[in-house]
Amino acid sequence: MSSYSFFAEYYDGLTENVNYAKRADYIMKIADYVHHDFGLTMDLACGTGSLTIELAKRGVDIFGVDGSAAMLSQAQQKSAAEGQNILFLCQKMQSVDLFGTIDTCICTLDSINHITDPNNVQKAFNKVSLFMNKGGYFIFDVNTIYKHRVVLSNNTFVYDTRNVYCVWQNALDKDKKTVRISLDFFENIDGVYARRSESFSERAYSDQELKLMLNNAGFMVEHIFGENTLAQPQENSERNIYVAKKISETGRV
Repeated sequence: MSSYSFFAEYYDGLTENVNYAKRADYIMKIADYVHHDFGLTMDLACGTGSLTIELAKRGVDIFGVDGSAAMLSQAQQKSAAEGQNILFLCQKMQSVDLFGTIDTCICTLDSINHITDPNNVQKAFNKVSLFMNKGGYFIFDVNTIYKHRVVLSNNTFVYDTRNVYCVWQNALDKDKKTVRISLDFFENIDGVYARRSESFSERAYSDQELKLMLNNAGFMVEHIFGENTLAQPQENSERNIYVAKKISETGRV
């Protein structure tokens, strides 16, 4: 999996359309819907920490974990600028190692899809379970198979932001689930464009696969929502939200 060293520099600019305040409110709404007190919360694959910070502002006792030091560097700077004292840990999702237990784990913006080996997804779920108190909740979203096959597919997207020009090229693998993504960044430095590149893959998982892996890790799926709703997903849903409760003391690594 990529370290996202270049992507980290441009990530916030390329995700300006993500309303993190609204997304934080939505996560709060889900917790309220299932009558769950956040307690100590881990933001898994927190990236540059935008959602972590928004939830901290809402009184959630939260820390962030991400496998990219470059992303966490951005997160730490933003947290300090917001007057938030948030702990950020540099760890991969499938090898999380905490000092104690948590009551809630969130993992958003299709971070699970960035793990393309199902065995490593299982390891990540096991790790979340290992450190979660019984009765805790794991709330995460995933890009759907529909989105990979129809929206991402073999398409190319161009982003022209204030700081960088980005060409995003996709290549759908034969399995019709995995998309190889190539990013080319063009940054204007004193009138000369410098090009830098990054590449990674995303894999979509079926509802059946995710439920089985969650069950193996000691979770029971209570709800699956369409994005930004408390309603069931539609067939053309691009991102689904899973709400899983820790019910047993499994979570083998």
